[in-house]
Amino acid sequence: MASLIPGYEYDIFISYRQKDNKHDGWVTEFVNNLKGELESTFKEEISVYFDVNPHDGLLETHDVDASLKEKLKCLIFIPTISRTYCDPKSFAWEHEFKAFVESASKDQFGLKVKLPNGNVTTRVLPVQIHDLNTEDKVLAEQTLGGFLRPVEFIYKEPGVNRPLTSYDDEKLNLNKTRYRNQINKVANAIDEIITSLKNNQTAPLIDKTRTGEYPEEIVSEEKMTDKEKSVTIKIPKWLSGIALFAFIVIAGILAYPRIFKQDKLAKLRSSDGKISVAVMPFQNMTNDTTLNVWQDGIQNELINNLTNTEELRVRQTESVSTILQSNRITNYASLTPSIASNISQKLEANVLIYGSIKKAGQTIRLNAQLINSKTEESFKSFQIDGTADNILYIIDSLSVDVKDFLIITKLEKEMTSDFQSYVSTKSPAAYKNFIAGDKSFMKRDYSTARDYLLKAIALDSNFVFAGMQIAFTYGNQGDFKDAKKWALKLYAKRDQMPLLLKNIANFTYAVYFETPVEQIKYMKEGVEYNEESPTYYWNIGDVYNRLYQYDKAIQVFEKALEIWNKWGSKPMWVYGYTSLGYAYQKTGQYTKAEGIYKKAEKDFPDDPDLLYVESILSLVEGDTIIANQYLAKYISLRKENAASEADITTELAWIYSDAGIIDKSEKYFRQALFLDHGNPYRLSNLAWLLINKDRNIDEGMKLIDKALKLNLDKYSYFDCKGWGFYKQGNFNQALEFLEKADSLKPIYNHDTFLHLEAAKKAVAGLK
Repeated sequence: MASLIPGYEYDIFISYRQKDNKHDGWVTEFVNNLKGELESTFKEEISVYFDVNPHDGLLETHDVDASLKEKLKCLIFIPTISRTYCDPKSFAWEHEFKAFVESASKDQFGLKVKLPNGNVTTRVLPVQIHDLNTEDKVLAEQTLGGFLRPVEFIYKEPGVNRPLTSYDDEKLNLNKTRYRNQINKVANAIDEIITSLKNNQTAPLIDKTRTGEYPEEIVSEEKMTDKEKSVTIKIPKWLSGIALFAFIVIAGILAYPRIFKQDKLAKLRSSDGKISVAVMPFQNMTNDTTLNVWQDGIQNELINNLTNTEELRVRQTESVSTILQSNRITNYASLTPSIASNISQKLEANVLIYGSIKKAGQTIRLNAQLINSKTEESFKSFQIDGTADNILYIIDSLSVDVKDFLIITKLEKEMTSDFQSYVSTKSPAAYKNFIAGDKSFMKRDYSTARDYLLKAIALDSNFVFAGMQIAFTYGNQGDFKDAKKWALKLYAKRDQMPLLLKNIANFTYAVYFETPVEQIKYMKEGVEYNEESPTYYWNIGDVYNRLYQYDKAIQVFEKALEIWNKWGSKPMWVYGYTSLGYAYQKTGQYTKAEGIYKKAEKDFPDDPDLLYVESILSLVEGDTIIANQYLAKYISLRKENAASEADITTELAWIYSDAGIIDKSEKYFRQALFLDHGNPYRLSNLAWLLINKDRNIDEGMKLIDKALKLNLDKYSYFDCKGWGFYKQGNFNQALEFLEKADSLKPIYNHDTFLHLEAAKKAVAGLK
């Protein structure tokens, strides 16, 4: 039976591994139930291709292209995503999944379609029957060219990960999904896609993920509600590097010019920050005297086009002409670069635009050089080709190129960095939004930063650097789902990037998908590329801090500070000091910690994160008077930033906990719970203290049970309960919950790793 749309063999192609159907016929049952659901969804007959061959797809001896070419010409492709399906060596993966993505991307509709409600989806409709490990998920998303958004048929209980069946009770299923409802979701999704295709049988929706651009569903920011933000688990400020350090490696690489590299463009800026420009008449270097009129014409057009730009200060035609006449230069052939530079200096213009007109056949070529008036060094050249008929268009194009370059050159002064080797945009508007986003980021206003950065991406979809920063704005707010989306997108394009950006893309991927081992590996590679970059060392130290390897952290933190001091500069953020100070404190080097914090006070006065760690140190040293002064100032600043009383109280609890004053820590955690009763975050904080510090494990278990019932931020709650079972000696139950926590964690967490290892060892000792 043919497809509903002419030219297609089937409406739906079902792809699967025989391993997933051999034991209990799950795929066969799914297909039968889906067909029944489709009959009640569509007036027409929907054609479904489902290969029941006992082999894994068609026989390997068959002509794959001939056998599958027509069958794969379908409207919708449904892969049964499982533990075994994501295997590049399998027939289904190579000859069905990959083949469909490739062919659909080129047919009349394209791989992506716009639904009637305005959303964009893909013609690949995955049905997922197992939770996947990270590698398999990345493989699937890289092949698909986007993010995996399956309809899940997964049954979950602690320690259980299997396909959902029609006889499973949704009340026992942690996912709370019902087989019948999921079948209906698949049918409804098919209905939406086919309806869209039938209504739009014209041009395909461009698949931006396969053309180097960002897909709409990523560029459109998904807003997080205030309620969702409020239950994000907070950690002590000195540990916020898990979200912060990924950005710092990028910003830091750019933020400090290489100490032995002179900024050639810095000297071109005037005292008012603008770039002063003088445009010389262009020389006609052809034998066509009719082009002589354009020697002054091009000069006038360039001056007019550049004048209306606030970043530039352009010397007008009259001023240039007056000096030319006073030097008796009437034949522009005698206007050498040296003479032109001298004229520019008289006009106090730091940049000279010196150009020529050339001709070959009917092609006219305009050449323009940007020259440093003082050194006579050419630092940028432009070349535009056209014909005599469109010479004004050629001049306009040349003006735009020159103007954009000079504006970006001027804008670089607004950054604390040398961007010449890294910026990947030629759009001044995109660059302006990037700068605004960067400034907001430094103020830790991540939502505002993201708004600007998304505008930069909208103006230049290939602005890789802005895309990287967007990932970190999400990560810094605890939104790891969206952070991973951007990190994954950039990682997929890493081979198209320059070496340094590729290294950063690898590191960013490691932050969100791998372990500290890979993070340190990429940072050490970065040191090999540029041993004078302090942020590479800082990031290595930050990873060691989170692994509680403080001695190793101190070595690289000190190296970073050594470079900053050599430059006569300071760390970009207060964490350049506080991370080292905290490592000193943890190794008992209190005097050194005090010294580094005093230095930080000069460079980052009234920084709340500095006051946070200073409070901890003073409490550890027993100086309650000084500690109370720091705490009072800290509370005042947090109130100025509109922090809630419950949040401030929780932060005080963390401070006293880290200082080892557990009575006060418990007091503040209980007070925070009273102020924000029923919030699972407050419940889990108190539960954690009671369990981890052996205060009252039974009460802690009751509190974490309440948090778990709310089904929020499950990874940390499972970790807390698993650790409670461990403390009670229930090692098997501890292992079960800690394995669950490990599977749910959004990124690597060292405490969860240590807890899981302890439980594994304890269970092994029982055997």
